[in-house]
Amino acid sequence: MNEQPWQIWIDTGGTFTDCIAVDPEGRYRSCKVLSSGALRDRIERIDPDGRFYLRRASELPDGFLTGFRMSHLGGDASIEIVDHDGASGSIGTADRGSTGLEVGSPVELRAGEGAPLLATRLVTGTPLGEELPPVTMRLGTTTGTNALLERRGARTVHLTTAGFEDLLAIGDQRRPDLFALRIIRPDPLPEEIVGVRERLAADGSVIEVLESDAVRSTAAELRGRGFDCASIALLHGQRDSRHEEILERLLRDAGFEHVARSSALSPFQGLLRRSHTSTTDAYLGPVISDYLRAVRSGLGGDDASLHVMTSAGGLVDSRHFRPMDSLLCGPAGGVVGAAMAGHRAGLDAVIAFDMGGTSTDVARFDGDFEYVFEHRVGPVRLAAPALAIETVAAGGGSICRVEQGRLAVGPQSAGAKPGPASYGAGGPLSLTDVNLLLGRLVPSRFPIPIDLEAARERFVELCRELPPGDVGSEEEILEGLLRIADERMAEAIRRISVRKGIDPAGYGLVAFGGAGGQHACRVAELLGMEEVVLPGDAGLLSAMGLGHAVIERFAQREVLRPLDEVGGRLEEWLKALEAEAERALVDEGVDRVDIDRP
Repeated sequence: MNEQPWQIWIDTGGTFTDCIAVDPEGRYRSCKVLSSGALRDRIERIDPDGRFYLRRASELPDGFLTGFRMSHLGGDASIEIVDHDGASGSIGTADRGSTGLEVGSPVELRAGEGAPLLATRLVTGTPLGEELPPVTMRLGTTTGTNALLERRGARTVHLTTAGFEDLLAIGDQRRPDLFALRIIRPDPLPEEIVGVRERLAADGSVIEVLESDAVRSTAAELRGRGFDCASIALLHGQRDSRHEEILERLLRDAGFEHVARSSALSPFQGLLRRSHTSTTDAYLGPVISDYLRAVRSGLGGDDASLHVMTSAGGLVDSRHFRPMDSLLCGPAGGVVGAAMAGHRAGLDAVIAFDMGGTSTDVARFDGDFEYVFEHRVGPVRLAAPALAIETVAAGGGSICRVEQGRLAVGPQSAGAKPGPASYGAGGPLSLTDVNLLLGRLVPSRFPIPIDLEAARERFVELCRELPPGDVGSEEEILEGLLRIADERMAEAIRRISVRKGIDPAGYGLVAFGGAGGQHACRVAELLGMEEVVLPGDAGLLSAMGLGHAVIERFAQREVLRPLDEVGGRLEEWLKALEAEAERALVDEGVDRVDIDRP
């Protein structure tokens, strides 16, 4: 009889990765690790023969840390762990080296695997070097979002109709800051933009034929310069995709590995939106594919069962996953989890309040999910379905500082590395440190060693930067920092409720994420909300949402015709769209009898 697989649900955030597992017997397990893929511990004792005793190593299975590399927190030099005694919590190393390790030193332990695989090994108790048991994984990740915001994507070339090469630079001419005297425009994602001699009319008819030989020569020249990612968005390509399809074929024949064609990804009116969508997909293509390939490889290769959450809150097989669908996939899992938590509490109308380490995501659920079919992430506006989620740069890692003589919080974040000051890696003062200094957090309950003195030192430095005079007591300054963050998060909720004519007082506030419970009551008070739901699994609710999400597909079609011209074709089109979505689900192995239809 085949062994039942483990079910693994993982949400990788900017600071922590949350994992919930259901073993073959149906028992639940969970863990939380740093998204940097490292474990942190502290040296309690060193034997004369050089054997290290770590504070938390006895909590791990025997031999689990064998093969890891240990380094001083924040240091570069590392030593290999050659054996691990789980009973005593001691490890043997190949060499003491020159890492400066001594009793009391905080250390990082790295296996060379990403956070999802590290979390999977922890919950299944599988040491490094041993194959994982059969696993079906559901994954939400901020990998694509971080790469986009930090400009760590691939070298990309964008092909568009000649004469429109400046479109991405010009954009829609909106001022990002209405009152700024000096506007700094972000550079387009593609490193190079190529104009192609071709032209379609607004009805899709051909005005100028595309010359394949010229494109073939250009593609070969671009490949010779090292480009292997390309995006395509031609004028009126959504009306007739023939020219875009020819370009895609020629680019693939030339050796381009990642080609994003706008008429396939977003066949809708609006050249700028189609250009943003296709360039983003190509720019993130290698980042996402390499990341998912590494996870699949760790799970057992191409036969591994790996589904990824989309921005719309559904699941897609990793082999069919498009990078453009990844940018809100982490927050989407939280919205699904919040809807589930609200239902368990008897509430059908809830506002999801997900405060993590880097940001806070809020969304509204009123018996059904609210979707948008165009959304902005960083410098790009994507024409792709997504849950209506508002994000604000306020999280546990938000940096607290003095700016022009006033207290300020965020939008910069300490992230997972170095993390808040209390994480002991030289990080800045953050909201997590503020809550610690106010006694609202218990250091011993953290999954990593906490350095309260480091947080105190950073806070003293901040106080010195404040202008002399009556600035209040230390407690008042700390409370002031919290109020700044709370008001910013309350304003995000107003944007999804009050600004749409909806009174948030009629909703329950589902607070989750690593920091949600610390701020929920004050945020609710600012909004006049009377009910706050704190799920028992609040710190892991996004991962729980992944476990309760469904495999789904969207099918869309743009008509752009007066209603009286549509006639009786509407029902025919809807049936065609339903059949298209159903085929996509069947291709992923979903049985037709299990498909819910509108």
